Amino acid sequence: MAEEKLKLEDLLSGVQKVEELERIDYVAIIGGGIMGQGIAQTIANAGLDVLLVERDEEQIERAKENLKISMEREIARWAFTQSEMKSVFSRIRWTTDNSEIPECDLIIEAVDENYDLKKKIFRELDKIARPETIFISNTSTLSLTKIAEVTQRRDKIIGMHFLNPVPKVPLVELIRALDTSDKTIGIIKKFAARIGKTAVEVYEYPGFVTTRAIVPLLNEAFHILLEGVASAKDIDTAMRLGYNFNTGPLEMADAMGLDEVLAWMETLWSTLGEPRYRPCPILRKLVRERKLGKKTGEGFFKYDADGKIIN
Repeated sequence: MAEEKLKLEDLLSGVQKVEELERIDYVAIIGGGIMGQGIAQTIANAGLDVLLVERDEEQIERAKENLKISMEREIARWAFTQSEMKSVFSRIRWTTDNSEIPECDLIIEAVDENYDLKKKIFRELDKIARPETIFISNTSTLSLTKIAEVTQRRDKIIGMHFLNPVPKVPLVELIRALDTSDKTIGIIKKFAARIGKTAVEVYEYPGFVTTRAIVPLLNEAFHILLEGVASAKDIDTAMRLGYNFNTGPLEMADAMGLDEVLAWMETLWSTLGEPRYRPCPILRKLVRERKLGKKTGEGFFKYDADGKIIN
């Protein structure tokens, strides 16, 4: 009887350990750009603690200020409250130090779409994070399998493609790499639901679903503008009213960041070699001129300090 009781206690202890591994309360985010800020806000707003890691204090201060401005705009629209903003900021810890990363239950990388940079980050994180910690990349086009090769936890590498603006878009794509385990998928599906996102599972392929589908539409709109068929304003009006889009494709690209859109197109063009992904010259011109959309105040349209189009 005593032996049976001991076995039962061991079994319950094992179940508890598994539950502890699957419990996510403290999330590290690597990269405090637009996407990193949005992911941090979303996670903190769901009641979880966030460690946001940037490369220097200047980047941290910029990220803090940009997030504050973004949330204050929502407050002005009555979509958010001052107390909610205060609560979100109280749950985000900003740092340039990796020493706290081993305490985190989950790590999300949200840096630029650059293989070498992502591999470097994953290689370094793999050395300091707990063995059971899952690594997530917010990549929109790159191969998770290749990124996972530099780690000793290939079964715990998964993509989580958030769409901008992260706090408002209810969708997230979960990208399964070649070695991603079913257990990892299950844990991250629960995490996505906990932070208010509907998760769709996709298999690794350049562009996944959302990026691959939207890029040709954006590119065609760029060509229509370049060929002088219609003005930027009329192109967006036609698509908004004709197809019930919330925003037209040109304003949508501006919101995404034209440099990001160009990076997606170049990756898809070089990987798949299909003409529909070849970046339109007008996009290259705007990026070369550092007219990157809403974040710089000008892209296909000009924007005021609140991100509204200046007519």
